[in-house]
Amino acid sequence: MIISLLVLTGGLVLLIKGADWLVNGASALAKKYNVSDLVIGLTVVAFGTSAPELVVNVFASAQNHQDIVFGNIIGSNLFNLFAILGISGIIFPLTVQNNTVKKEIPISFLAIIVIFILANDNLFYNSTNVMSRFDGIILLICFCLFLFYIYKQIKNKSDIADTQVKQLSVLRITLLIVFGLIGLVVGGKLVINSAVDIAKALGVSEKIIGLTIVAAGTSLPELATSVVATVKKNCDIAVGNVIGSNIFNIFFILSVSFIIRPTTYDISFNNDLYVLAGGTLFLFLAMFTGKRKTLDRWEAMILLIAYIIYILLIIYKGY
Repeated sequence: MIISLLVLTGGLVLLIKGADWLVNGASALAKKYNVSDLVIGLTVVAFGTSAPELVVNVFASAQNHQDIVFGNIIGSNLFNLFAILGISGIIFPLTVQNNTVKKEIPISFLAIIVIFILANDNLFYNSTNVMSRFDGIILLICFCLFLFYIYKQIKNKSDIADTQVKQLSVLRITLLIVFGLIGLVVGGKLVINSAVDIAKALGVSEKIIGLTIVAAGTSLPELATSVVATVKKNCDIAVGNVIGSNIFNIFFILSVSFIIRPTTYDISFNNDLYVLAGGTLFLFLAMFTGKRKTLDRWEAMILLIAYIIYILLIIYKGY
């Protein structure tokens, strides 16, 4: 058990550092070939913070750990929304732009509805709940539409700051990319194998491990980014990072997972989706209570307390 926990920790460290190295190397390579800051920000940097979730899900899907496929993404989104925004909002009230309130938060709510409808086949006709490759393609199309929306938003902002990319030598770029990929692959495999071992040792389901330990671990880059942004009072980055990551996780990472292998959906995940939908709706309503377009400290406290209660409940139920 202790060895499995150490392996899990090591795997998460490799995942996070691997993603960091890969982003730095790929960004420098793109800059060297005069790729625009806009494209770098939309692709390399945006994909980088969600790389741990992506790699874990690719391995989970390939090895047929179906509950971890769903648990990692739903759990990561719950951690992002309740814990990260809760912690960030307690540090400093989070004021966001109009587009975040009127467009991005509703899109994140729509993503939850889409995955709920696609996953619950038995609600519409007698069938096993399976996320097919066709469902994966639908999610991928939704992701492309979201990426196009972000592209239009950024392109229309004349005052957007340039993406900060260091000038590096070809050798250093190559080493960063190679070791970044190695870190992601090795780290992802270690996380999956150790998570399964921990679930067996504790006698709990892979679902609980996916929703808690794996989800929180793979969300550490988002936590670090949002907390640092909050301390620097860059509230838009703190909130946008979380909302964008939640949309990215559902539309892109789950789509890749299902295209790799069709995945059976356990309807008990519906309860977790209800919590996620409720939290997203609460965040939206919080933009109109207290100070407008702001997540106040007391609202952030509610989010964090709700997450603690949720974690205690799923551990207590042991499902």
